[in-house]
Amino acid sequence: MSIGGDGYGDEREYADTRRAGTRVRLPEGESPEPGRTPGVRPGRSLVTVVGVVVILIAAIAFATRGGGESEDDAEGGAQANPTAPSGVAPVDPRGPGVPSGFPRTEQGAQSAAANYVVALTGDGMYDARTRTSIVDTVFAPDLSAERLASLDNVYSDPDFLRRIGLNEDGSAPEGSTFVSRANPIGSDLVAYDASGGTATVAVWYVTLFGISGEDSRNPVTEAWYTNTFELRWTEGDWKVVELEQQDGPTPVGRDQRASSAEEMAEAQKRFGGFTYAR
Repeated sequence: MSIGGDGYGDEREYADTRRAGTRVRLPEGESPEPGRTPGVRPGRSLVTVVGVVVILIAAIAFATRGGGESEDDAEGGAQANPTAPSGVAPVDPRGPGVPSGFPRTEQGAQSAAANYVVALTGDGMYDARTRTSIVDTVFAPDLSAERLASLDNVYSDPDFLRRIGLNEDGSAPEGSTFVSRANPIGSDLVAYDASGGTATVAVWYVTLFGISGEDSRNPVTEAWYTNTFELRWTEGDWKVVELEQQDGPTPVGRDQRASSAEEMAEAQKRFGGFTYAR
């Protein structure tokens, strides 16, 4: 990887690549070219899948944030439906790992999409064993084998792993902690066809991504995205058949002291994740 003046030249190019959002049609996959990091060529299904799932969050380590605060008066504007718990059990608790067993309802589709965001952006994608489970759970059965093969090629690429600060086996360097988390803020049911068993769900979320360590060149930073999933009811559950990712909406950052690498590593180990429900 060629390094720019501040050390992150190439990664900013990846960030520029995804500014306009990328539409991903999963059935049309291709393999990435040797020696290239995925996400650079948005016209190719494989590369764009990886851009949505991985490369796009890798770029957040190089994003800058504004320090000011502002307030906008929005009196009389349309208000979104609140994202609040419904009281309905979100998943069948029998399955370990990635949540599954979502009900065939509008709420079930939204719960599935929120949990799939978490799974696809988590550090489990960097481990070959858990990656298989994630892909088999999230994608439609007729697409999962192809997606797994494509993603295996990406996540086992030493050059790609080095670019984001990981070892060749996907682990963090000694004395550091790898953080890759998505935290859904809310969901929106864009479309729902009860008889056809299809749903389109948008999920707004914030990510934490980077390497927490004293010598890390990729410190843990945040970024905001919206993923829109096209889901299909298959074999008793909601499965992903297509997705689109866009930046934001992004709030104005506050002037808070950044935590030390030690504090961030401790938080990663101390605080577990959630199962999300609409």
